[in-house]
Amino acid sequence: MSETHIRTNDEQIQATTSETEDAEYEETVCPECGGSLVTDEVHGETVCEACGLVVDEESIDHGPEWRAFNPQEKDEKSRVGAPTTNLMHDKGLSTNIGWQDKDAYGNSLNASQRQKMQRLRTWNERFRTRDSQERNLKQALGEIERMGSALGLSESVRETASVIYRRALDEDLLPGRSIEGVASSAIYGAARQAGTPRSIDTVVNVSRIDEMEFKRTYRYIVRELELEIEPADPESYVAQFASELDLSDEAERRAHELLETGKEQLIHIGKSPVGLAAAAVYAAPLLTNEQITQNEVSEVTDISEVTIRNRYQELLDADGQTQAP
Repeated sequence: MSETHIRTNDEQIQATTSETEDAEYEETVCPECGGSLVTDEVHGETVCEACGLVVDEESIDHGPEWRAFNPQEKDEKSRVGAPTTNLMHDKGLSTNIGWQDKDAYGNSLNASQRQKMQRLRTWNERFRTRDSQERNLKQALGEIERMGSALGLSESVRETASVIYRRALDEDLLPGRSIEGVASSAIYGAARQAGTPRSIDTVVNVSRIDEMEFKRTYRYIVRELELEIEPADPESYVAQFASELDLSDEAERRAHELLETGKEQLIHIGKSPVGLAAAAVYAAPLLTNEQITQNEVSEVTDISEVTIRNRYQELLDADGQTQAP
């Protein structure tokens, strides 16, 4: 190889190295003032420290969406694919075969291919629930999802309910009790733990069991699992009732004030929290010159008009008023 050819290759390498260094230098230096660039990960921007010029924005965060505080937690959370969830009996780790009889391009399958896909779905479903315990859990979590949706509960409450049911299943508390009964108890207890309780009548209305079975099962589950559930606060029902009755913000605020005054004078002891909340959302609109009837409140809260009248008078007496205007 001639000396001229070697010199040419060296010059090319030096030129390439120089271009790379120039590009890296441009990436770390402000094009306006030559100041240093810093990356603001919170806002996804690259900014000059000297003049404040935003050189790049809307940068992509390639890191995980979760945080870990120790190596063990990092290993547990590290994953690929969709996150696991307790709302599914297999925690979402198994494969689902879609119901659409179409290929990747959106074309319809022919008769033999449709038959094959249906057979694969059948076997896939059998493998997903291989024993009676998994079938039990699948049916129960379906009930929790249905009731949670009907009651307007958040996903976090439904997931808490599924954890309560899994604990009951692991501790063998289901023999002699229905799946619907334990699932209803789990969703009721989870809602109370989250501070968004629903009345017993409301839960029973969306479940497939009667009130007596529900109460018996709920007491048993709470006792055996040692669930820490505080007594229901009447104020936690006000927002739900006020929304369904379309009350004004002023009336809702007045209802909270009535209940706070009542609790200070201990009239809530031994009384149904739902009954007190119903009386408060009946009295508050009257005190703010809004029109409402006992029948309307009774239909929304599932509390009898007699109970509403009794609790209504007690709240007014505690507030120092003999009668609403």
